[in-house]
Formats: sequence, C-alpha cells, structure tokens
Amino acid sequence: MISHHFYPVAPLEIRETAIDLDLIDEAESLFALANGHLGLRGNLDEGEPAGLPGTYLNGFHEVRPLPYAESAYGNPEAGETVLNVTDGKLVRLLVDDELFDVRYGELVEHERVLDFRAGVLRRRVHWRSPAGAEVRIASTRIVSLPQRGAAAILYEVEPVGQGVRLVVQSELIANQDGQRTAEQDDPRAAAALACPLENEEHYHHDEMVLLVHRAKSSGLRMAAAMDHDVDAPDGATLEVEDAEDAGRVTIAADVGPGERLRVLKYLAYGWSGHRSVTSVRAQVRGSLAEARHTGWDGLCADQREYLDRFWANADVEVEGDTELQQAVRFCLFHVLQSGARAEMRAIAAKGLTGAGYDGHAFWDTESFVLPVLTYTAPDAARDALRWRCTTMDLARERAQQLGLAGATFPWRTIAGRECSGYWPASTSAFHVNADIADAVVRYQDATGDERFSRDVGLQLLVETARLWRSVGHHDAAGGFRIDGVTGPDEYSAIADNNVYTNLMAKRNLLAAADAVAAHGTEARELGVDSEEAGAWRDAAADMVVPYDRRLHVHCQAENFTNHAVWDFAGTPPEMYPLLLHAPYFDLYRKQVVKQADLVLALFTCGDEFTAEEKARDFEYYEALTVRDSSLSACTQAIVAAETGHLDLAYDYLGEAAFVDLHDLAHNTKDGLHMASLAGGWLALVCGFGGFRDHGGTLRFAPRLPEPIERLRFRLGWRGRRLRVDVSATDATYVLEEGDALEIVHHGDPVEVPADEPLTRPIPPAPRRERPRQPPGREPRRRTPEGAAQTAPLSRAGAAARRR
Repeated sequence: MISHHFYPVAPLEIRETAIDLDLIDEAESLFALANGHLGLRGNLDEGEPAGLPGTYLNGFHEVRPLPYAESAYGNPEAGETVLNVTDGKLVRLLVDDELFDVRYGELVEHERVLDFRAGVLRRRVHWRSPAGAEVRIASTRIVSLPQRGAAAILYEVEPVGQGVRLVVQSELIANQDGQRTAEQDDPRAAAALACPLENEEHYHHDEMVLLVHRAKSSGLRMAAAMDHDVDAPDGATLEVEDAEDAGRVTIAADVGPGERLRVLKYLAYGWSGHRSVTSVRAQVRGSLAEARHTGWDGLCADQREYLDRFWANADVEVEGDTELQQAVRFCLFHVLQSGARAEMRAIAAKGLTGAGYDGHAFWDTESFVLPVLTYTAPDAARDALRWRCTTMDLARERAQQLGLAGATFPWRTIAGRECSGYWPASTSAFHVNADIADAVVRYQDATGDERFSRDVGLQLLVETARLWRSVGHHDAAGGFRIDGVTGPDEYSAIADNNVYTNLMAKRNLLAAADAVAAHGTEARELGVDSEEAGAWRDAAADMVVPYDRRLHVHCQAENFTNHAVWDFAGTPPEMYPLLLHAPYFDLYRKQVVKQADLVLALFTCGDEFTAEEKARDFEYYEALTVRDSSLSACTQAIVAAETGHLDLAYDYLGEAAFVDLHDLAHNTKDGLHMASLAGGWLALVCGFGGFRDHGGTLRFAPRLPEPIERLRFRLGWRGRRLRVDVSATDATYVLEEGDALEIVHHGDPVEVPADEPLTRPIPPAPRRERPRQPPGREPRRRTPEGAAQTAPLSRAGAAARRR
C-alpha cells in the first residue's frame, strides 16, 4: 500500500509534515488549487525542485497531428493537448546570497496544509541556509472560486535570530523549463510539446507585469498578469522587468530581528479563441483590478463564504472511520474544484491538477462527476452540459462523417472534436451520447430548470435520440438492435447489443420523446414531428436486451457468455493490466472484463432488473472483472451494497476513495482521478445510502457495513435540502430547507414533512456468500484503522490504466 506517515488523518484538511523528493510530483497533484477555469498544481513557491510544473486554463490547448500506420476513412486527424501556460506561482527567495532550496541547507520545519474549508494552501518553513542564516517563511496560496480569473499568494519572511539580507523575486514565466516529457509506455501521460507559446505582447507598469501569448497551432490566445503589494522595512528597493517569456519583480530589503518582509502577489488569467490582443489584455487587467479591489482579506473571506455554502449542501459525515471521513471530503473538494467555474468548458478526467490524458474529458464527466455536482453544486453540472451543447455542430459533423443522423459526441476531447485514434474504444463507444442524455435528465429532474430543459436539454436529447435511431435497426423478429459498439468495458469491443448501451439508449429515446411532448414549439423548430418521436418510442419498446437462459444471467453483450473464460488461474499478477501483456484480439474474444459494464447497467438502469437478477448478474461478473481501470471500484461498491455484500462494498469503497491519497494507481503524479474521487461520494451515498433517482423520484434503501457507525449526507432537490442520517438500525430524513417531499424508503412511499424528522427502520440485508473475484484481483479487506489493507497496483501495471 502507498500511505505516507507525513499525511496525518484530519477531517477537513490534508497536511504534509515533511518533504519526500521521490514523491514530490504526487504531492503537487494532491495540493493543487483550482476553480474549474484556472488550475495551479501544488508546486513549491520557489519552483524547484519540481516533478511537473503546471498552470492550466480550462480549454486552452494545442493541436497536434494524430499519426496512423495506415490511413482509414473516419479516423480523427488531429489531437488536442492541454498546455502548461504562463506560471505565476513563482516566488524565489535569497537569504544572504543563498537561494532558498529545500535540497540545500537544513529544513528545520516544513509543513503544507490544504484546507478544505478555507480553500487555501498554506505553507510554513523554518530554513537554515548552508551559511547558517535562519528564516521563517509563511505562504498562503488561493485560487478564487468567486472570481474565476484570479489567484493570489501571500508570502512573508522573517529572520530567526540575527537580521538578514533578503531578496524576493516574484516571476511570471512562459514556456517553462523542466517540464517532464510523456512516458512512452504510458497512454495516460500528456504529449510533450516544446515551447508551444509565442509571445504577442509584454509590458510592465509600476509593480504590474502582463504577458500575452498565442498557441502556435491552435491559435488560442491567453494573457497572464501579476501585481504586488509590498510591506518592507525602510530602505527596501524594488525593480521590475519584462521580456517575451518572462516578467520579474525583485524586492531587496535588510530585515532586522522582529521585522518581516511581506509580499502580496495578485494573479489574473484569461484566454480566448476569438478575441484580439486588446480584448484579452483588458479581460486580464479587469480581473487583476477586481482582485486588488477585493484585497487579500476579502478574497479569503469570499472564498470561505463560497465553501461554507458548498459544504452546507454537500458535506458527507462518516462516523467509525476517520480516514474515510478525510478521504470523502478530499474527494468532494477536488470534484468541486474541477468544475465550479468551468462555465462552458469541459471537466477533464484530471480536472486542472495535471496533464494526464492530455487534459481530455471523457464520458467519465457525465457518468461519474456530474451526478455528484447535480446534487451538491448544480450550477456546475448545468454549465458542463451547456458546454456539450456548444459543441453540437462538431457532433453533428462527426455523425455525418460516420454516415449517421443526429449528433455523435466524442469519446475523448478538449474542444469538442474526437481526439482518439483508436476507433474500437472511441468511435464505437457510442454510449457517451446516452451518458450525456442521462446527465441531462438527472439535472432537469433535480432542479426543475425549465429554461435549461427548453433551450439546452431538448436539443441534446433530440440529437442523441436521432443518433440511436440511426445506429440501430429493427431485425426480422421486430427487436431493435444496436450492433458493433463498444460499451464501458474496453476489453470487449465491437460487440452487438451491449446491455449497458442498449438500456441507456432506451432511456435516451424515451426522454427525448417526453421532451418533445413537453416542448412542442421548440421541438418543431428542430424539425421533430410526431412520427419521429413515435419511432423513438417504438425503438425503446423493442430494445434487445440479451439474456442467457442457461446461466440465468444477462449477457454483457450478445453471445458474451458463450466466449471462453479467460485463464485467470494461469495469469500471474505481473501480467496485469492485461492490455500491456495480451493482444486485444485475445481479450476481445474471451470472458474478461476490464471495468464494470453490465454491473454499471445494474446501477444506472436498476429499474430494468429484478432484485434476483441483480444478485445473479453481480456474482457472475465479479468472477470476470479484473479492475484494470479506476472507474470500476465505485460501481462495484454500489451494486455490492445493493445486493447485500456490505463488507465487499466497503472494500471497494476504499479503493475508489483512496485512489489518489494512497496513489493506488501509481499515476497520481499526472493529476488526480476525478471520476474515482466522485466515485467515493457515489459509493457512500448511492451504495450505503441506497440513493437512486429513477423516474424523478428519490429512493433510498440504506444499509451500513459494520465498521461505519453512522452516515450522514445531504442532497439538493428542487429548492430543498434533504439530510439523510443512517445508523445500523434506522434512517432519519430531515428537510433542512424547503417544503414537504415524497420519497421511497426501502420500497415504501413516505412523505418527509417540512417541520420534523421522519425516521424509518432499516430491514436486514439478505445473507449471501461473498462472491469470488479473479485470483489475485480481489480487493484487499479494508479496516477502519486505515488503508494499510488496501492493495495498490504494481507500478508497471498501473502505467496502462486509462482512468
């Protein structure tokens, strides 16, 4: 297991009490700050040592060619790669001519704290230079949630003992040196791009420096600016300089005992694909002016107020496992940071914490991240779906290229174009379109946002429904088939009638028909008539769902259960993940599952299965699922809890929630796993909280594993805030805001009154034997004392996990 003694357990923070240079790039991801628009990796203030320097603007990318050994019609021609933009985090310090560097001299004390309540990264250092001079350094970094383009750093230095000569160099650097190149054997790492930014303008005025750059191939334009307030002893000097790729403000001061040097650095960022240099410059100068007007205390107060509102709506409380309590809040904090102010941009698989997967967004966003945001920060979920709608023309163009109707949304992208060159896993993974539709329906049900439903939701539902009617067909027996597609399991590609895909498409078709009926005028403007909507309902009613009557289980896809079962007993641990050690030809024709697929359908489309079917299906696919993807554990946790395997669900929860805190996949250095972090919330709320929202009705069937004594979580629903408090014996529902609400508790409809709690008993879980997993792929047993029982992947194996 990967756990660090210098990350002690605390409920509302992550605290680093020592520096391990071998793990510095992992810490940079864990301590990242972001707001959905701007992201700053947790690099040290002085910039070195660094694992992966990183400053990211959501959507700001470079375009690069996608090479193919052989050309083929329909292959995407270009890829997109997130760029490490101009770095404004840098604050270098010289103490009596010695450059502060944690690798030299003596670190008497070094501590960093990521505060989930305050939304800041604090650092405290006591350093003795090689020459013997001693200083204390305190820095606090903030990326503003209320002001999306702004960040700030408060940097303070004071001598210990005798006075010292101090020089602080505050820098703004583009095309930064030292960026780690992509690891050639790791499909998740970012493509290396050398000096991708070309300067268009640079200047300074007083203590302000501004740089404007353009990405060479994509043509996107960005600006970054810094300004300063300096509080220094008398006699201090200040110099400002700028160049094409650098700006620097240098403060020199003699600081005596009891005195200090205080530098407050304001940062502002912005970018555009259309605006002129003049316009982008004005945008950034405006953000900088607003931040200076608010001031440091105001920025911190506004940040705390923003997060107070978030935690009031989103907090999950876990009694009986203090480490899990810390982990779920870590998960929620970073999921919020990934999308809070994305505002018409994608939420990437790594958020804005690293360059893994080239900064691409996948179906993970709609299937894992947006369910969390829908019930805790619905504006962020709305804006993520609005972004999808802004890419509609590209999706229609892609559908036409493939000879299909409607819209085909990309499997991986930054700006809306398909960026994957491996078509069996990308072009054929049409389920992303139904995942988007599902997120639309969930948001609409949870918020009652009629304007969104009419303007955005209708368009997304109609164009995705048109796709399914075009991709599928009625066979001779009258069934509606969707052939030649890839479901969530990437070890089973180009299959017929994938159950997850078909059932999600069914929901998509019905939701589109309902939306047309509700918004007739707007639907007619999209060219939808009653005949087309009727065809969608017919296709949904006739949807083929393969079932093996011999085994009494659903087939992941047609004929899947007739394939040979993978030789798990003959597969040693070092052969995982299988995609690095076995040809896809062999994987595609065997019963082996990379990540939950049919089991994901049991969760997302649970109203399509009986309880007995879920129990049999879950047990059957547990024996085939190797979890070579971090997307799998949370889904298995949810369905394990529903089918009565509470201890197994607890084990899987540990794997999902601690994927980054314990670096279980050994690639946290490239950025955090947003879908798995969201999965920590899903496993608790949908797993042990038993929460489902099928058909616009809130349903709960809570049950706790023995180590968890109490679970308390909150959900936003149509202007209400519902608190659910679960113990081993009963569940209490409390409306903290809003009118009375009808819900379902363990199958029984009940009404939660507005003015008093409602408590209902929890029936015992069915007794079942723990299902078996492939040998060597079992989740390690989790104990409340910690994830010492949580098994990591091998480092070689982790290199191939997609997410």
